[in-house]
Amino acid sequence: MIECVPNVSEGRDSATIARMAHAIQHAGSLLLDTHRDLDHHRSVFTFVGSPPSLAESVLSLAKVAVEAIDVSAHVGVHPRVGAIDVIPFIPLSDASMEECILLAKETGRQLAERYQLPVFLYGRAATRLEHSELPDIRRGGLKDLARRMQTPAWRPAFGPSAPHPTAGAVVVGARPPLVAYNVVLDADDIAIARAIASVIRSSAGGLPGVKALGFRLAGRKRVQVSMNLTDTSRTTIQQVFDAVKAEAGELGVDILESELVGLAPRAALAGATRESLQLTTDPADAILEDRIGSS
Repeated sequence: MIECVPNVSEGRDSATIARMAHAIQHAGSLLLDTHRDLDHHRSVFTFVGSPPSLAESVLSLAKVAVEAIDVSAHVGVHPRVGAIDVIPFIPLSDASMEECILLAKETGRQLAERYQLPVFLYGRAATRLEHSELPDIRRGGLKDLARRMQTPAWRPAFGPSAPHPTAGAVVVGARPPLVAYNVVLDADDIAIARAIASVIRSSAGGLPGVKALGFRLAGRKRVQVSMNLTDTSRTTIQQVFDAVKAEAGELGVDILESELVGLAPRAALAGATRESLQLTTDPADAILEDRIGSS
């Protein structure tokens, strides 16, 4: 069994999101979760299946996204380079990373052929060192990526050497599991969220396996520390929350709430409760293994 977690640049149009969810299911994959965010203007779909069903589900999802989303007019706080921004494949159960790499490459090739999308391969599927890290591909947004695509080092793995006029580009890859987790501060100063993110991210000497950015949620008049936890065996969700809370306290700011984006492995939630994380939902409802077992 392999997991796929596409991030799509649409978080506000319920009809389009429903069409994409239907496309995933109709193609044969098991849809476990749909997470949408108005300020990020982004939806995250979590589904599992065999390689053939996953490939078909991704292609069906892409058809809806390419038809419905104009990324040139898209406004949202989260970095993105396309209508279907990123498509990671993650090995579960007895699946191997090599299977995910092969699936990423074949799916990427078909996305380029069917929809004339430039496809970049990232993570374990990357064929160029420059493309291995997702933030490096997204750096400067679609406009900057389009400029870089005119140089040999930034040619896409598949598809045209310029973005699709409305759907932009797509990043497809293979990676180990990660947890997407956000903490909302009871403040409206983006400098505070960015300061906390700069302290806790691993690249600045903070918590191991933590990537963090600060965003302003205009619709809520609050700011958020948005994180990816890439190694929850070294840094759990509870440890991340405690670190953010401590840094916020030093700046005289309280935590309003936190949220999981999609699902999380049971081990990542070790020692955590809804109260200890100030979660918007019960963490027991977001455990990946349980959602698979009950579906």
